[in-house]
Amino acid sequence: MKLVFEKSVQGRVGHEVAPSDVPTSIHLKEEFLRDDDPALPELSELDVVRHYTELSRANFGVDTNFYPLGSCTMKYNPKMAERIAAMPGFSDIHPLLPQLRGGGMLTQGALEVIYDMDIALREICGMAAFTMQPMAGAHGELTGIMMMAAYHRAKGNKKKTILVPDSAHGTNPASAAIAGYTVKVVPSDDEGLMCLEVLKDMVDDETAGLMLTCPNTLGLFNPHVKEICDIIHSVDGLAYYDGANLNAIVGKVRPGDMGFDIVHLNLHKTFATPHGGGGPGAGPVGVCERLVEFLPVSIVVKRDDGTYALEYDRPNSIGYIAPFYGNFGIVLRAYAYILMCGKEGLPRIAENAVLNANYIKEKLKPYFEIAVDKVCKHECVFSASKQNEHDVHGMDIAKGLIDEGYHPPTMYFPLIVKEALMVEPTETESKETIDGFIEAMIRIAKKAEAEPDELTKAPLTTAVGRLDETKAAKELNLADVG
Repeated sequence: MKLVFEKSVQGRVGHEVAPSDVPTSIHLKEEFLRDDDPALPELSELDVVRHYTELSRANFGVDTNFYPLGSCTMKYNPKMAERIAAMPGFSDIHPLLPQLRGGGMLTQGALEVIYDMDIALREICGMAAFTMQPMAGAHGELTGIMMMAAYHRAKGNKKKTILVPDSAHGTNPASAAIAGYTVKVVPSDDEGLMCLEVLKDMVDDETAGLMLTCPNTLGLFNPHVKEICDIIHSVDGLAYYDGANLNAIVGKVRPGDMGFDIVHLNLHKTFATPHGGGGPGAGPVGVCERLVEFLPVSIVVKRDDGTYALEYDRPNSIGYIAPFYGNFGIVLRAYAYILMCGKEGLPRIAENAVLNANYIKEKLKPYFEIAVDKVCKHECVFSASKQNEHDVHGMDIAKGLIDEGYHPPTMYFPLIVKEALMVEPTETESKETIDGFIEAMIRIAKKAEAEPDELTKAPLTTAVGRLDETKAAKELNLADVG
């Protein structure tokens, strides 16, 4: 196959490498070697720099635009935390360096960060201990359910099912199924909350636990959460807290105090670490006292002499779930953010998140149908049902927002809301930014009535226009972007 490079000019050279005078020994078989003259683009250094700079300008990120994705929003990444993570004492250490003797002092600072982060998250969430190893929220979920299973095995419990609400994040049933459980779905009531009466009927001696997001994906806090946890505990089940929405209540109420036994956190969500593109991430998991023995190895401990070390001698541990210290750089950034906010600043995260979400809800209520019209927490969910009357759908509204310079909200989730548009402004956005987003949404709502056909053509300002997403997934073509 002949490769075509649109910007390549025959004979153009960007950099010449001097011939090597070091003898080489090739061990590869002949059929695995490249041609002597591989087909590579011929470009100057300036051509290459401009090419990649143009690509970077086409990238949409939290540093360039408002990113109101609901439930797992990209949040501002404080540059102070980025600078701390780049410090040589953190960024240049290797996980195989000695912990104590010899070069141990090179790793003591990193171990202390993990230890102190554990202590901080215990206090924030009301749990007995945390592991920092999970490398994403979903990874943390699976870790938590594995500990749940270990607890039941140790007690000889014959547990088979895990309950999840119909508004749950999709990773909840996936994590439970991977851990070997049968998943049963609890429906929502007319108020958008998990139906308490149905839950009572579904809980039995085979119930291993319940996975619950609180506030849920409609942005609603369940006032019966303590009673729900008590119901699960009545059959020796465990209550699992999906911490994706912790930023709505952080500093105000602790999951452990509500009755939860296991908590996972998305550090990018509540504690402002980078997120997007599949990683890197971190999903620490906290447990109550009776589950501490099942935490994965290793655990950072503080010795009597004040030094820190990794402890592996934990016979009831679920074992290894990640290499070394997990995504240490992400944990470090979140730790710096927690220190920056302090005890007084953490509650303001929740206050501002709730204020911003309700401000958007009230301003857009005349233009878009509200899934549940009552005070929400960190996110509000609209429906494009009103726009459907003009043959405009949630996808069209999302594409129209791109032309307005905003990333679309989460579309078609939660699944219990027709044509759902889930908006989360986070606590870090200014009123001016939020007002601009509101005005853009109003313009789109008016265009849906006056010029619906135009909206269905969006986006018109991007390098690639509206795609046939099914065909794009089946017949991926990265070369033709015309």
